Amino acid sequence: MSKELKDRNSISDQYKWNLDHIYADDNSFEIELQKVLQKIEAIKNYKNDFCEDGEKLYNALNEIIKVEEKTSRLYAYAHMKYDQNTKNEKYQNYKNKAMTAYNNLNNSTSFMLPAIIELGEEKLKEYIKENEELSFYEHFFDNIMRQKDHYLSADEEKILALAGEVTQSSENIFSMLNNADLEFPLIEDENGEEIRLTHGRYIDLLKNEDREVRKEAFNGMHGEYEKLDNTFAAVLDSSVKGDIFYARARKYESSLEASLDDDNISVDVYDNLINSISDNLAPLHEYMELKKEMLELDELHIYDTYTPLIKEIDLKFEYEESKDIIKKALQPLGEDYVSIVDKAFNSGWIDVYENKGKRSGAYSSGCYGVHPFILMNYTKDISNLFTLIHEMGHALHSYYTNKNQPYIYSKYKIFVAEVASTLNENLLVDYMLNNAESREEKLYLLNYFLEGFRGTVYRQTMFAEFEKLIHQEVEKGAGLTSQSMQQKYNNLNKKYFGDQLAIDKKLDYEWARIPHFYYNFYVYKYATGYSAATALAEKIKNEGGEAAERYLDFLRAGGSDYPLNILKNAGVNMEKPLVIENAVDKFSRYLKKLKDLI
Repeated sequence: MSKELKDRNSISDQYKWNLDHIYADDNSFEIELQKVLQKIEAIKNYKNDFCEDGEKLYNALNEIIKVEEKTSRLYAYAHMKYDQNTKNEKYQNYKNKAMTAYNNLNNSTSFMLPAIIELGEEKLKEYIKENEELSFYEHFFDNIMRQKDHYLSADEEKILALAGEVTQSSENIFSMLNNADLEFPLIEDENGEEIRLTHGRYIDLLKNEDREVRKEAFNGMHGEYEKLDNTFAAVLDSSVKGDIFYARARKYESSLEASLDDDNISVDVYDNLINSISDNLAPLHEYMELKKEMLELDELHIYDTYTPLIKEIDLKFEYEESKDIIKKALQPLGEDYVSIVDKAFNSGWIDVYENKGKRSGAYSSGCYGVHPFILMNYTKDISNLFTLIHEMGHALHSYYTNKNQPYIYSKYKIFVAEVASTLNENLLVDYMLNNAESREEKLYLLNYFLEGFRGTVYRQTMFAEFEKLIHQEVEKGAGLTSQSMQQKYNNLNKKYFGDQLAIDKKLDYEWARIPHFYYNFYVYKYATGYSAATALAEKIKNEGGEAAERYLDFLRAGGSDYPLNILKNAGVNMEKPLVIENAVDKFSRYLKKLKDLI
């Protein structure tokens, strides 16, 4: 591991995504931006006769959708160029301009939804009967009318649209602080050599066999957030107030209800997750106790929990090796799926390695009409193999949706997005366990699965509960302070981990470094998605090709129906606690397998 990160131009092109597939060059982006801004301005001309008859409604909607598609392409190019190096001012500017275009579009189309609502369901049915082409927008209309009590007048919608740049600033400020401004300290590795602590290296360092390295990495990471805790608290407080502002403006009972209603999901689904997991913490406590025993520790700290229990096995994977494993693991999904994965690996879809200034973490992104893209910060640790197959799940979901749905229905909801990614992880676990060559390797993989479950279900549910608590506090009229969030976070760690974990003071600052807290009740979808993915993976394993085809139909559906309906068609009912309970049962079964092998 080198002391400092490489510059981007030092990394081979074969390990970079090719954003030229979106625009040939920056000049093409700038030319398209000006054209789109003109088209956005021209949309206002539809306002006066938008719903005058079915033909005018159809033609106006088509034009608006075309402009939105072009705007989304601008933003995709700009934000991915920016994420390559968050210190590059040119692409910071591009991203800001693309976001401004989005806000201008929201402003120009603010008349649209109130006009459709005012037209009413009966008149819409009449228009569709007279103009069959309008039936194309039937689900779109249904979703609008479902939420009609939460839309405002055209002038009020315009004000909300204008507020967009202000309410989005919290996430942007956090991103700049977290990715560009924070510099983590140099720490000593197990050989006494200094290395730079980074977001990308952090988890690898927590898996180091040397406990002092783990401890120093943990303290070094959270120490930087502790130094700026009041700033991070103010930024998160601003973000939460933005969520509440929109919820109250749209006449929802709470920001949680407002967020979930976009997916047509009730608050009961969210509460069911927290309650079901809260009632099933015993397996997690049992697992933590086992870790403490196997690591021969008097006290188990959070920086110990990432350490592999089986030290004799050092599972590292070169990137090329990971590609091969992933293609084999995904064979149950069929030849077509695997062929697309192979294309993704070899056609400029993936930005593989960390470089100076690059955005931390991993994601799949893109735009309609162009293949998806994947951002990685790949290291050879097994976690990156799982991250890669996870993001590939998102990418293939987008690919199948875009190939089978028009743009208006290409945006599948986040609620179902995590199903595609975590199902891939389930298949990878099964493949690697079936092909493990030794008892030690099986032990390692079982432990890895349990760790993944802990992070995806238990940890994200804890995050979901924290997010609910901080929104409720602000809704009651209080402001968020670092002290109040430290206390809430401390209480939740004690609840979820029990007496098995010693809570370090610096762990109380972990909330400050979680970007998903700026995504308005996003994190619960990891846990619900994992539970649904577990059920679907079991169906594919037990039923074979027929279940796999139903799953591909799930990927193809995109946003053409409501998320819960799409999942039901695939064979999973997320309104019942049984799905979550079955996922916890799998955790318990794998924990028993681990104990039996020990």
